[in-house]
Amino acid sequence: MTIQTEHRLTPAPPPGEYIDSPRFQIGAKKGLANTQQRANLKHATTTIRNKRARVVAELDNWQDLRTAGEQIKTRVGRHLDEYLVQFEENFTKAGGHVHWARDADEANRIIIGLIAATGESEVVKVKSMVTQEIDMNEALEEAGIAAWETDLAELIVQLGHDRPSHIVVPALHRNRAEVREIFLEEMGLYGTPAPEGLDDAPVNLAGAARTHLREKFMRAKVSTSGANFAIAETGSLVVVESEGNGRMCLTLPQTLISVVGIEKILPTFDDFEVFMQLLPRSSTGERMNPYTSVWTGPSPEGDGPQNVHVVLVDNGRTNVLSDPIGRAALRCIRCSACLNICPVYERVGGHAYGSVYPGPIGAILNPQLRGTDSVIDRSLPYASSLCGACNEVCPVRIPISDLLVHERHKVVEAKKADPPHIPHTLEPQLIGVAAWVMDDYRHLALAGRGSALGSAVLGKMLGVQGFGAIPGPLSRWTSARDVPMLPEQSFRQWWKKNRGDQQ
Repeated sequence: MTIQTEHRLTPAPPPGEYIDSPRFQIGAKKGLANTQQRANLKHATTTIRNKRARVVAELDNWQDLRTAGEQIKTRVGRHLDEYLVQFEENFTKAGGHVHWARDADEANRIIIGLIAATGESEVVKVKSMVTQEIDMNEALEEAGIAAWETDLAELIVQLGHDRPSHIVVPALHRNRAEVREIFLEEMGLYGTPAPEGLDDAPVNLAGAARTHLREKFMRAKVSTSGANFAIAETGSLVVVESEGNGRMCLTLPQTLISVVGIEKILPTFDDFEVFMQLLPRSSTGERMNPYTSVWTGPSPEGDGPQNVHVVLVDNGRTNVLSDPIGRAALRCIRCSACLNICPVYERVGGHAYGSVYPGPIGAILNPQLRGTDSVIDRSLPYASSLCGACNEVCPVRIPISDLLVHERHKVVEAKKADPPHIPHTLEPQLIGVAAWVMDDYRHLALAGRGSALGSAVLGKMLGVQGFGAIPGPLSRWTSARDVPMLPEQSFRQWWKKNRGDQQ
């Protein structure tokens, strides 16, 4: 969906669609070549994960909380149909309106219809991943409705004609100097301009954003939001945020439209307690976030939205739920801890993943939500070293590395089903050789002697120091790696020589 800038109400995003992104291996090279972005990412992710480690270490029962979070979300997956009906009944009883959307197009049609019914042509937004997922801003733009981002990082992304690169901090790839330039160039085109002489001090950048957004907050009659949780027992929605812009969007306009993925359900209000300990610590390294808003239907006192809608979005989630192994990804509470610990994400950035869900969780969630027809989705399960660090920090114990392997198998099967399927000419033979070597210790010893012979011939006789890019099929692996020379002796030979007298 590409819209010409001169006809737009809001800043144009980059051309093209996420789903049309090149495969991850190509996008990663572009990210690796961006030295400024790599420096920004390293600084930001190191800071966040160090803060998270400190506040997590304060809780003696952290592992118990993780287990509780896992079990609650697993129970939600088993009984999602029942909890959704219970939520609808209670939300409707409180005076709200529930709408169901099977996919992004249906969700956007519902949202546009609700806004059109108010007669308004602009909305203010609370940061929301699912509205990014369904491309809501662009759908509203085509319908003649301006959607203004009010989260500071989302505002930077929108004014910068950019795309989010992180779940919690969408402008993580930008530094303060870049943000200053964006504000100076763009704010005046869409409202209150940045003050003259604006520097890149965080307090001044935040002040410029606050002034720019104030006029939009005060005139908006309609707002949209997501929800971190939807509580079935009470029919309540919850937004957890840090800046207060969400509280403004949730209380000032007359009409509130919340767009929520169906997996955000929690059974009871007591369950919410567990996640309020897990989420702030895992996402921003805070013991508690500054603003937590809970609402159940319209405001009874007339101070707040009088028309409250929730659009419950499937958009592939029931497909994920149908996979007994893959459904664990639906436990995700969008904390981004897996991104902040991932060595791959830290170096390539979020744009290489071709989705609003980058990093390890995106690598397992996107191919399940969107299928594996596109080259980007087929490449994502391979966007990992399988180091397992993401497993250790996930607050709801999603076995991400196991799911990556599971998704790789599904990608291989999908490729086999493509007509005409051309079998890989080398990989099956290599796997067969590896299986033979690992099947018997005598085979492994023989391979060790072969390695020593290869080292003697290549290293000592021919003077080869290591392997660079190897032509042919192996070039896809060796072109990005420095492969050392074969060892002169195997571990067994080293042990026999140096510690042969030990058991």
